[in-house]
Amino acid sequence: MTCNTGPKNGFMTGTYHISTEDLRPSPQSELALYRQLYERFRAAIACGKLQPGDRVPSIRSLASELNLARGTVELAYQILSSEGYLVSHGAAGTLVSPELSGAVLSPPRPSAVAEPDSHPLTTSGAGLLQPGLPALDAFPHSSWTRLAGRNLRALHRTGLLSPDVAGYAPLRQALASYLAISRGIHCSAEQIFITAGYRGALDLICRTLLQPGDSGWFENPGYRFAREFLQHSGMQLHSVPVDQHGLVVEQGIEQHAGARFAVVTPTHQSPTGVTLSLARRLELLRWASQHQAWIIEDDYDSEFRYQGQPLPALKSLDHDDRVLYSGTFSKVLFPGLRLAYLVVPAALVSGFRASAGWLPGAGHMHLQATVADFMAQGHFARHLRRMRTLYAQRRQYLVSAIGEVFGKRLSVDPAAGGIHILARLPPQEDDRLLVRRAQKAGFALQALNDWRTEEAEAGGLIMGFTNIAGADAARALARQLLAATDSA
Repeated sequence: MTCNTGPKNGFMTGTYHISTEDLRPSPQSELALYRQLYERFRAAIACGKLQPGDRVPSIRSLASELNLARGTVELAYQILSSEGYLVSHGAAGTLVSPELSGAVLSPPRPSAVAEPDSHPLTTSGAGLLQPGLPALDAFPHSSWTRLAGRNLRALHRTGLLSPDVAGYAPLRQALASYLAISRGIHCSAEQIFITAGYRGALDLICRTLLQPGDSGWFENPGYRFAREFLQHSGMQLHSVPVDQHGLVVEQGIEQHAGARFAVVTPTHQSPTGVTLSLARRLELLRWASQHQAWIIEDDYDSEFRYQGQPLPALKSLDHDDRVLYSGTFSKVLFPGLRLAYLVVPAALVSGFRASAGWLPGAGHMHLQATVADFMAQGHFARHLRRMRTLYAQRRQYLVSAIGEVFGKRLSVDPAAGGIHILARLPPQEDDRLLVRRAQKAGFALQALNDWRTEEAEAGGLIMGFTNIAGADAARALARQLLAATDSA
């Protein structure tokens, strides 16, 4: 889109003109229609054709003018609004954000048509329906920035020295209190290590307790990026299947009783969402005690349970100190924090401290201090309460939209919690192919077969729902996903 001005069969906003032809997507482009429309609006704002405060057409009128589906225009508007370019004023219509006044904007760079990198640890921006991503629009920015600013201003000499290898002491103390109340884990602050994300926790465990070549159980399907990290660290992983009651512990014992460790997601299995039954929890703990094996409990999103209270952690049943418990702030607050934590048995603290001394740590104390204040002042607990209500609603938006748009083609697994859903496909559908097509349209789905150690007949789509603004937006996304996955 060029920056020439002048009306031509278009609409006028203030003293600036923009034509419908300037906005009309090209059917020959490899970009999705909504993405083309989004980039044309951004270019118009950058060129000055659309000024801060200018009114833009309604979704209905623009869809009619451009002969597009309303869902296509709605999705483009949703992205523009989420990025701050447009604001809705109810009956007054939708406007170019007045806050852009005085801002220096540059036209968007042409979107690449090559397949994006689907690895979430290397993706610079969030994609549509990206799993594992919290609701960024609902994060309490004002409270966070106030606390962060206060911590920066209060930085004193001790904050400039080498930090404790285990992490910021007040944050570890706040976590000890939180875990006792919410997860039934009774530990001291000394048993808690702040790490650079979940990979940092796994790295610390491998360096302290394991050796390259050690064998371990891993859920199948299971969290693919943990599997890849452990394999890269030299661990020999044995796949143990998951059914409706969680990890099939009996099969793990029958086939690999001598394993040195097991990695499990007992509260909300990743990715199926099932809960490990009490009988299997006790069976798993007995195995670990009898064989002196370690259980790595990844409690990645247990805070979000929509039916009843969050379940106690597996660690709360651990009387023989065989469980290493890991939690994360990335899925509760925001992923840019790159902060997780690990609870280790008291007898192992000195060994873990020695290993932690060789690692770079979890980053600057300023972020850890801000999280500690966020918890101590009650913002953390209030945020979790709000998100439980919000996520239950947004999950239903997506589940209903999928049922309406896809019909029986997709079947969503029931789950009591979590921040993603698993939509099962019929056996004849190739989930990896569908994901590749969806990624070209800006989606960040994951294929269930990528989380398995061997491909199964029935695949599925793993998708997030936390950033869906409403029922209409969910339907627009579902329609766009259907169009993308059905493309030749």
